[in-house]
Formats: sequence, structure tokens, C-alpha cells
Amino acid sequence: MVYKALPGTKDILPPEILLWQELEEKAKAIFSSYHYQEIRTPIMEELKLFVRSVGETTDIVEKEMFSFKDRGGREVCLRPEATASCVRAYLQSNLPLSEAGVKFFYLGPMFRAERPQAGRYRQFHQMGVEVLGSTSYLVDAEVISLSIELLHAFGLKSFLLKLNSLGCFEDKKVISEKYREILFRKKEELCLLCQKRMERNVLRVLDCKEGKCKRLIAELPPTPELICKECQKHFQSLQEVLSLLKIDYRIEPHLVRGIDYYTRTVFELVSEELGAQDALAAGGRYDNLIEYLGGPSLGAVGFALGMERIILALKKSCRLNLEEKCLDIFLITLGEEAGKEGFFLMQLLRKKGISIDMDYTEKSLKAKMRRANRLKAKFVLIIGEEEIKQGNYLLREMSSGKQELLRKENITEELCKRLR
Repeated sequence: MVYKALPGTKDILPPEILLWQELEEKAKAIFSSYHYQEIRTPIMEELKLFVRSVGETTDIVEKEMFSFKDRGGREVCLRPEATASCVRAYLQSNLPLSEAGVKFFYLGPMFRAERPQAGRYRQFHQMGVEVLGSTSYLVDAEVISLSIELLHAFGLKSFLLKLNSLGCFEDKKVISEKYREILFRKKEELCLLCQKRMERNVLRVLDCKEGKCKRLIAELPPTPELICKECQKHFQSLQEVLSLLKIDYRIEPHLVRGIDYYTRTVFELVSEELGAQDALAAGGRYDNLIEYLGGPSLGAVGFALGMERIILALKKSCRLNLEEKCLDIFLITLGEEAGKEGFFLMQLLRKKGISIDMDYTEKSLKAKMRRANRLKAKFVLIIGEEEIKQGNYLLREMSSGKQELLRKENITEELCKRLR
């Protein structure tokens, strides 16, 4: 029996992993230029952390979390997102007591029990940032600018920034009451799920993709018209900065995101190439979450992007290069003594930064040359018993077929010279 990966999970194999590494390296360079520092949190957390932060009535908590009891009887889960974990780590380490404006970035797997489909897995990977300790609209602008810079660096050009404001915690109460009052009069027109959502958490209705619900949602007053003057000023100032940066955006007046902790700014970067599941990246402000999880009253903002979604968009836009990196040298040894001598040389060359590999099997010279071709080696270095006796190694340039003998005592210097 051959075992297979679980539904909703996948192996990331060469050469695709080279693309993942390239995207991660580009992202880390950009994060560094913005002075974000990496954080790595456990993939398993206490269940209550996400129930309290994400929201009891969200789809994530109600339907999508992988939760279970550990051997000590504690209720734990695999993390469905990273923000709550970052805030928990921030508070546990007492960072709010020593430093304001902490800037984290992260990369890693998240877990949600969703129906597997294109670009959506049960184990999926996100990269994102969190800025903890500031309420400034300038930080919102920085986070949005950073997310756009990432997508451009990855090679994506065709996407749209959707922007909205939910106002402060008190504003969300006002919006919820207003929406509940309007939707209650049309309750029978809502889908059955939204009828339940309307009673428990009316803002979750705005997540619905059902046509009849979407029509009713479009008739609701825009959230920016229902927020307080201070939040309106915050939102207007953010738009002015985005315009100054020449960042195009579209106000999406009923955008709420699928997590309860958001306040004020929320945004999405979407691509038409992805179909219904069109979000490449999303985030916003969560000014009450730090206090809600037991810390001081401090503002916070962040975003996350889905790696699988990014790669799917790159594939659809034909901006992918999945070719394996060329090997500098493929080493072929013939005979036991040549194998030992070649292996020793190979270790020396690796310390010089040269990428080199060899075939450890007893295959023929012809078969090993075929493998060198498949690996796209720039050079093949051949060491046999005759070469050892004469103190020469045979070097073949694969692109031209040119061969030359190199003296053993000068081999490292000569190879380094050719690979500069």
C-alpha cells in the first residue's frame, strides 16, 4: 500500500519549492527594508485564544478549526491564523512594557477544515506582518504599501485594493444595530444561514456569497457613513496618504472580513484571475485585541497573504519560472579509490561556495553523463583510476563539449576561476 497525503494537504516538491524559496527570500528582503523582525509561534495553541480573538460566531471558530484535547486534557487547536498567536507572544514576553511599535513578520502553515479547492487547502501557508502598539493611520498606510510592494516583487501586476472602515468598537455596535433593524424587516428574504447570523452577529451576514443576500447587503448604508467623526477623520487621512503614494483603491462600503477583531481600517488585495476566491492578501486594524487578550489598550494593524493563492495567480498570469537551478559541477568517479578522492575534493569545493554533486551508484559512465545533463550541470569532472595515476582530472564543459585535463594540485583554483 502506498500512503497518500491527507485531503486538503499537499507536498511541495522540486522544482516548485524553488519558487517558494524565491518568494520567501524576496519577502524577507522587503520586510527587512521596512524594519520588521521575524517571529515564529507554535502551530498549536490553546483553543480559547482563537475563540476569544477571532470570534465565537465566525466560520473559522464554528466550522473550520482543527481542535482536540491533548493528553493533559487541555483544549487545544492548530492555529487557523497568526495574528492572535503574535499578540499572545507579544503579551507573554512583556514587550508592551519595554517597547512600543513592535513590528513582526511571519511565514508558516495555518490550518482550517475547509472544503479543498483551487488555491484553498486545509493546511495552507501565509506570510504577513503585525504592527503592535500604534493607532496611527500612517501605520495603516505603511502596511498597505508593504503588501502591494510584495505583490509587485512577486511579479503580480493585475490586482485591486479594496478599502473600508468599520469604525471603533462603539461604531461597530451602532452599525450592527442599524443593520439588524433593516435586515429584520426582510428576514424571510435572507438565506437560512444569514437568518441565524442576523440574530447572533449581524456583520457576518456581509460575508454571504448567496445572490439574494448580496442584493440586500448592497442596499445597506455604507459603514463609513455610520462611524464617528474621529474614525471618519482617520479613514480620510489614510485615503489622503494613499493618494499621495499614488496607490489606487476602491472603497468597498460593506467589506468586513471574516474575523471579529477588526476595527477601523480593513482591506483586501484581490485578483480577478482567481475567480470567486479572489483574495491575494487581506488585513486591517484591530485596536481592541491586545486589551481583549489581557494587555494594555494599544492599537494594532496587520495583514496576511496566502502563498498558495499567490502561486496560483502567478500560474494563471504565466509569470512562473519553475526551472531547477543549474548545478556548477557534476562529479563522476570510476572505481573505489577515485570515489574516495573525488568525495574529498567535493567537500573542499563546497566550502568554496561551488554547487557540486556526484552519483553514488555503480552506473556506467554513459548513464552518469545522462544524469549530469538532466541536472543541467555546467561542468562534469571525471576522475578514474588512470587520472589518479597521472595526477590529472578531466573537465568537460557541457554547453560546448570542450574537454581539458587539469592538474590535481591546481584543481580547486582552476575550477573557482572558471565558475566566477
